[in-house]
Amino acid sequence: MKRFIVLSLCFFIYFMFATPPFTYAMHIMEGFLPVKWAVFWWLVFLPFFILGVRSLLRITKEKPELKLLIALAGAFSFVLSALKIPSVTGSSSHPTGVGLGALLFGPMTMTVMGSVVLLFQALLLAHGGLTTLGANAVSMAVVGPMAAYGVYRFGIRITANKRLVVFAAAALSNLATYVVTSFQLALAFPDATGGIIASFFKFAGIFAVTQIPLAITEGLLTVVVWNFLSTYSRDELEQLRSMKGV
Repeated sequence: MKRFIVLSLCFFIYFMFATPPFTYAMHIMEGFLPVKWAVFWWLVFLPFFILGVRSLLRITKEKPELKLLIALAGAFSFVLSALKIPSVTGSSSHPTGVGLGALLFGPMTMTVMGSVVLLFQALLLAHGGLTTLGANAVSMAVVGPMAAYGVYRFGIRITANKRLVVFAAAALSNLATYVVTSFQLALAFPDATGGIIASFFKFAGIFAVTQIPLAITEGLLTVVVWNFLSTYSRDELEQLRSMKGV
């Protein structure tokens, strides 16, 4: 009970100080990308989504009791990624929340959950969009979870401090999402003189002002939730370990 109160207090403090007073289009907004790039990123995203569906179906079939934990990972991502700060024109800075699910279930499963989060936000909150869903999903639901999982697998080999590894995985997952977003925007809107590279550094530099502090806070919050699950959901985590998902 004490840990639950501490976890609730952490969420309260985070939401009080991280939620901006105004809302703007998150991710890359609807209609912002040229048609050819919107189609291109959809084509890149779909194979990963198909693999993610297969992974999700396998987990829920073998361990149906993990559905609640999957829902928790999706809700965590939905809530965190809805906290946005205006940044680059046509986009915004925000936590992603996909690192937790990637560490629990692997990156492919979180590809589905992350894309569902993006779809719900586009339809229900007018954040992001349908034409840009492919691009947003590649950055947040594909690259973000892969970065988190890769950092975690590498980190546990070099240090026994799992909390530090979880923090690094969540924070770098957040930053990786915005590196890809900067690249996507640079491809669509190259600089008139410096081209794609110059445009990339301009976008990334603007994002960095807000994204680095957000990545740090997301890493800390993910550690809090991870510790909570490690204490109160040990059976579920053991099942995931047996499936090599953690």
